[in-house]
Amino acid sequence: MASTVENPTNIPEHCPGTDSANAGKASACAGCPNQQICASGPAGPDPGIQLVKERLEQVRNKVLVLSGKGGVGKSTVTAMLSRSLAARDKDSNVAVLDIDICGPSQPRVMGVLNEQVHQSGSGWSPVYVDDNLSVMSIGFLLSSPDDAVIWRGPKKNGMIRQFLSEVDWGNLDYLLMDTPPGTSDEHLSASTYLSQAGLTGAVIVTTPQEVALLDVRKEIDFCKKVKIRVLGVVENMSIFVCPCCKRLSEIFPATTGGAKKMCEELNVPFLGSLPLDPTVARYCDEGKDFISELPNSPVVQALGEIVKKLVMVCESREE
Repeated sequence: MASTVENPTNIPEHCPGTDSANAGKASACAGCPNQQICASGPAGPDPGIQLVKERLEQVRNKVLVLSGKGGVGKSTVTAMLSRSLAARDKDSNVAVLDIDICGPSQPRVMGVLNEQVHQSGSGWSPVYVDDNLSVMSIGFLLSSPDDAVIWRGPKKNGMIRQFLSEVDWGNLDYLLMDTPPGTSDEHLSASTYLSQAGLTGAVIVTTPQEVALLDVRKEIDFCKKVKIRVLGVVENMSIFVCPCCKRLSEIFPATTGGAKKMCEELNVPFLGSLPLDPTVARYCDEGKDFISELPNSPVVQALGEIVKKLVMVCESREE
């Protein structure tokens, strides 16, 4: 797996990256075996940006799924959105790209945990969950789901570039990209490589309590600073639905008004709230299609409204 990534080995922790003007010149470069190569390398834009642009020309909507806070269910929401988009219109093609390099969740959530990717002359072929739903993840390249990916920033960036430029997606209506929490290497790499590829925008996932909203505000600020359009915010686990009595409870109390009030304050769209249903959570753990098997679940009904708003926002961009 490691040999597929074209990056130098023994990279220092604070390496500025080969694309930086300080490549080979920063204090972190001292003692690095690649210092001379980086210092004498050509300055200029990363050629990967053009490769990504060409590869994704047939993808209508490219959507990043972000969250400043871990544990808010971002990967699950990504899978939910993709399944709902694919089920909404069987003639549309939807794909998920898992760029959470150190914590890939999509193979399990999408029910394709033991699948492998194949390579051809046109690039890597994604794994198909359904006729119009596919997924790509580093999880498919690991020998075991328990294997840890212990990579520094530049190597992770190289993997993201490969995913964006070498996967043969074909014609897609939606490409949803599941990212790790925070505003660091993976996010900067994705925004840089997608800068000329017509990135549609970002969906941001949060939970109602203020401790999550604090980090989500930083994520929204990140989007503004790198000029990524915020398509909307999804509030996950807003209400707990008891599977026995169907009684509703607030597990994460919205003490400051929750995501809806935050969106009003920051002037970003609010797409809706998703309740917490243990049955749906179990289906996601097992990689089952909850859309078709649990059509009456409050989660599926709320998800349908969220996807409807998301499609409208994406289509308004194309007009």
